[in-house]
Amino acid sequence: MRKSRFRLACLAGLLACGTVDAGTAREAGVEQSREPAAEAVASVAPELVPLRVGGIEVQVELADDADERQRGLMYRESLEENQGMLFAYPEERTLGFWMKNTLIPLDIAYIDREGRIVDIQQMEPQSTETHNSAAPAMYALEMNQGWFEANGVRVGDMIEF
Repeated sequence: MRKSRFRLACLAGLLACGTVDAGTAREAGVEQSREPAAEAVASVAPELVPLRVGGIEVQVELADDADERQRGLMYRESLEENQGMLFAYPEERTLGFWMKNTLIPLDIAYIDREGRIVDIQQMEPQSTETHNSAAPAMYALEMNQGWFEANGVRVGDMIEF
C-alpha cells in the first residue's frame, strides 16, 4: 500500500515536471528481445492505485518502467470493471500501441502532459495493427473496450492523478 501511494505521488509530481522513467513497451514497431511467459504474467497480483477519468474514479495498474510497459495487459483473460492500466512515458510524443498477445478487447485513451485526453481508440485482441495517438501524448490508459463511451468520457476530458 505504501509503495502504491509513493508511486502515485511520484507520478503526480512527474506530471507537473514532465519526466518519467524512459522505456518502451508493447509499442508497435518496437522489436522486443523477450516476452514474458503467460504463466508468469497470470500469477502476479496487480497493484492498483486510484485515478479519476472524466470525474469517474477507477483503479489502475501503473506501467512506469520498461518491463511493466512491455508486459502491459498481455495474456490476461479479463479486466475488472473500472480497472485499467496507465502507461507513463518520459516525454510527450506520438505513441503507438498494438495488441499482440493481449487477449481482451480494450480501448486506449492517449493523454497529454497536462492530463487531457487527446485521443481514444478501440483495439482488438491479438492484433498487430498499430494504434497511433492523434496528438503527442505522455500517458496511455487502457480500459475494457467500450468503457470510455459507456461512461461519457471523451477527448478533451481530464485525468486527475
